[in-house]
Amino acid sequence: MMSERRGEMDARAVRRLPTTIDTTVAHEARFYDYWLGGVDNYPVDRQLGDEIAAHIPGIRSMAQANRAFLGRTVRYAIADLGITQFLDIGTGLPTARNTHEVAQEVDPAARIVYVDKDPLVMAHARALMKSTPQGRTTFIHADLRDPGSILGDPRLAETLDLTRPVGIMLISLLMYFRDSDGIHDIVARLLDAVPPGSTLAISHFTADFNPQGAEMAVQAGARAGVTLVTRNLAEVERFFAGTNLVEPEVTTLERWHPELAEVPLFDVEPHLGPAWAWAGMGRKPFRHR
Repeated sequence: MMSERRGEMDARAVRRLPTTIDTTVAHEARFYDYWLGGVDNYPVDRQLGDEIAAHIPGIRSMAQANRAFLGRTVRYAIADLGITQFLDIGTGLPTARNTHEVAQEVDPAARIVYVDKDPLVMAHARALMKSTPQGRTTFIHADLRDPGSILGDPRLAETLDLTRPVGIMLISLLMYFRDSDGIHDIVARLLDAVPPGSTLAISHFTADFNPQGAEMAVQAGARAGVTLVTRNLAEVERFFAGTNLVEPEVTTLERWHPELAEVPLFDVEPHLGPAWAWAGMGRKPFRHR
């Protein structure tokens, strides 16, 4: 009965998946693209992006710091853990230093599956699939709310060897989900689907550094129809249940393995302190005989 109900929920989620681009409503991938200096955004996205920036000084630098964290998690997974395949969910619009570009520079045979629900990201997916001859990339148009549509998509198994460790990447994604969305169960389901030795990389918006500014940003998102959820350090750590945290455990973006940075790291805005995000990586433990 439980599996039947879950199947019904998955089917409803698939029917809700957008297939057309609505330029009248702000979208997470597009206003994030705006902060990164991209051009794949619309006036409504720029309006929300500017409103949030008014409450979070340095948000554009923070977005860049978040992108840099993504690259360091990929390099760490390959160089230190030997993981050469990645499931990047909530991919966002293609920009410089996408996951496959970073991974295949380190190991040309690396394989990447990108997942995003935004039809605009799907329209640009060709840019995400320019793989090296030795490796492979693919794109799945799916919503994290329906993990079954990701895990059951044949392109996942065709691209990744699910008997070997996989790097799951949920970078600046979980902040768009409330606890009531069942997001902890969804993350656990993803971890259940990959073998021991796999990793989970997360970065997450927090109010810990400036509660008032973060709350104003949350309210700006709500007025634009975008859910933004701040979580404190303990709440972010909860997502790593069932994994062993990689040193330095959950910390600020710029403090997670800065030695792996492509350029020297520094505080996003020295007078503001660190980026308003927690970040970390957990590794699914190997079974003991």
